[in-house]
Amino acid sequence: MAFGSTPDWFHISDDESIVWESRPHPITMGTRLPVGIGLALAGFLVAGWSGTDGVGLLTILGVLTTVAGTSLAFARYLAWTNTRYVITSTELYKKRGIVSRDVTQFRLERVQNTSLRQTGIGRLLGYGDLTVYTAGSGDPELTFERVPKPERASSRLSDQLETVANDGTAV
Repeated sequence: MAFGSTPDWFHISDDESIVWESRPHPITMGTRLPVGIGLALAGFLVAGWSGTDGVGLLTILGVLTTVAGTSLAFARYLAWTNTRYVITSTELYKKRGIVSRDVTQFRLERVQNTSLRQTGIGRLLGYGDLTVYTAGSGDPELTFERVPKPERASSRLSDQLETVANDGTAV
């Protein structure tokens, strides 16, 4: 999705604009992506090597391993690409899901506090968790997990919260 365009899973009003949009850092795909790619390549090599003598059990196992590895890698990629985080001038959104869709949304006026957490590896690789707490709840209401450049997201959110608090209108 190009920045500033409206995703198909939410509708914004004419006076509302997208302030920040992202998906999780690619590290979120974890080890399953490289493992899946490795399995697919190994299966492809086994199938190709054993297939020179005709189709046998080893060739079939190689093809099945290729299909399994490709499926594993593709599933991780789909889960990553179908998770979105959006901050608009008046609301926060978190969307997850490939087949079914889970969208969490709430107005910026409800936000009481935010926190930014980065591990040492997160600082090194440039990702962190941005957690939002809302009025009437001591538990986190929403967490944007493994956000790339989290200080940028936190800064944009803080700017919007300040705007809403100062004059009650969004920019």
